[in-house]
Amino acid sequence: MEKINAVITGVGGYVPDYVLDNEELSRMVDTNDEWIMTRIGVKERRILKGEGIGTSFMAHKAAAQLMQKTGANPDDIDLVLVATSTPDYHFPSTASIVCNGLGLKNAFAFDLLAACCGFLYAMEVGANFVRSGRYRKVIVIGADKMSSMVDYTDRSTCPIFGDGAAACMMEPTTEDVGVMDAILRTDGKGLPFLHMKAGGSACTPSYYTVDHKMHYIFQDGRHVFKYAVSLMSDVTAEIAKKNHLDKTNIDWVVPHQANKRIIDAVARRLDVPEEKVMLNIQRYGNTSAGTLPLCLWDFEKNLKKGDNLIFTAFGAGFTWGAVYVKWGYDGVGK
Repeated sequence: MEKINAVITGVGGYVPDYVLDNEELSRMVDTNDEWIMTRIGVKERRILKGEGIGTSFMAHKAAAQLMQKTGANPDDIDLVLVATSTPDYHFPSTASIVCNGLGLKNAFAFDLLAACCGFLYAMEVGANFVRSGRYRKVIVIGADKMSSMVDYTDRSTCPIFGDGAAACMMEPTTEDVGVMDAILRTDGKGLPFLHMKAGGSACTPSYYTVDHKMHYIFQDGRHVFKYAVSLMSDVTAEIAKKNHLDKTNIDWVVPHQANKRIIDAVARRLDVPEEKVMLNIQRYGNTSAGTLPLCLWDFEKNLKKGDNLIFTAFGAGFTWGAVYVKWGYDGVGK
């Protein structure tokens, strides 16, 4: 019996229309374009506007485009997996809302929370469902409405984040393509450095938590930067060595879009030139679980069957890792 692997067969994406650029942001908080570009590398970010519109709206848009591009029959979808830190509700899952919106009758659906590393983890989870032989069409979505928990008076965090979503179809293959290897890690020591203080079961909402701005992102930027550079660089080097990959046969590095300096450090560690690194942080900022699939959405037309891609991300938890993917088809436009 031939070995079954999981291959990405299509990509869909969505970013909101509203563009919050550095000029407008500098009128909201004490910052400027030079400061943001030098330290982070973000020129503009997309913001989802509208009362009562959450992450599921973007995830649905991305998945609907994916299904249209791949010609997928709604009745054939087996699983919808949404990686997000900004669900519409504590429950039900955002994935269930997306499932309903797409009119999927034969699928099950659930959310996965691993912060900015969410899509990286979800790729391996989705791939294993396919490898089991029981599921043939799995939609994996990375989506976050980061503006819902950003304090726009905090100059250290508000320039970083934006909103967006993208989705991939994963299907079985017996060819030598697909999700080839993964190294995924978690270390709970990251809790003090990156979290939202209130809103969960350990610190429930109250007038006090709202008055003291405890429902926004808290980040100790110096510590997070240090760990992200070290751990992302180490894990990408590890997965490259394990799979006999180097600058001569790595076609693309797909890094989490959190900070241009972190991305540059990872590229230097792999000795990969800038033109082989997917970069769109300047347009979207950090969309958390959305960054990796949005890179695929933007660069899909440049990909060729057999290309070697190394994905890497780092997020709250701490969560980090790298996934090696051999691309399954020649690229198409959006």
